Amino acid sequence: MTLALFQQPICWEDPAANFRMVEQQLASLTSPVDIILLPETFSTGFSDNMARMADAPEGVTLDFARRMAARHDALFVATWTVRDANGAVYNRLHWVRPDGTYGCYDKAHTFRMSSEASQLVAGRLAVCFEWRGWRIRPAVCYDLRFPVWLRNRYDAAADRLDYDLLLVCANWPASRHQAWSTLLRARAIENQCYVAGVNRVGDDGVGIHYAGYSAAVDFKGEDRVVCQPDAPDFQCVTLDKEALQTFRSHWPFYLDGDGFSIAN
Repeated sequence: MTLALFQQPICWEDPAANFRMVEQQLASLTSPVDIILLPETFSTGFSDNMARMADAPEGVTLDFARRMAARHDALFVATWTVRDANGAVYNRLHWVRPDGTYGCYDKAHTFRMSSEASQLVAGRLAVCFEWRGWRIRPAVCYDLRFPVWLRNRYDAAADRLDYDLLLVCANWPASRHQAWSTLLRARAIENQCYVAGVNRVGDDGVGIHYAGYSAAVDFKGEDRVVCQPDAPDFQCVTLDKEALQTFRSHWPFYLDGDGFSIAN
């Protein structure tokens, strides 16, 4: 499974400019990839106006994502805000397939230290999906701080863990970049999975600085690739499922995991 990690600055509240930037950067791909991963709210930035700028579920942002997925024969993974038919607004992570079909996950942990929690509705459903033989769990930024929410549970009937790869889209400020980097590796180790997280860079429209540190990490917590900090960067990495399965077989820590339930 080959991933393209797109660590980008985000043009503040300017979807058209962000579409152009992403399209131009993806044009530089020289070999096929399976997944394109972008930062959280890639089309607008993490703005206090996220609710006002929310797109329709089948709006222009989804149209753009469908074009990119089809053009590159890859899964396009990103978040943007969506207003549903009842007027509720979600920070919604989408995975868009080359044939135009898509799935989505609504960010479960809206960030209470910003206006996100007061503007947006928190999702309630954990989601896993399959893509080209891999089971994948999506998450968004603040979700990364909650290990119970992201626990990779063992299904005894199917004799498998829920997922092989955790994908995280983020706008994680530079002032807390050590937490971001540490939590990516912690989630990989405790869940015996690959983790890929993409964070933005640059300054946003209210002066918050982002330093990136986007990375793909293996099941031992070891870096497979790390984007250059404090700069736009575009890195591709190939993950080895056989190595993952071998490690899980030799070290089945998950069989001793504690049972629990999550109350919605």
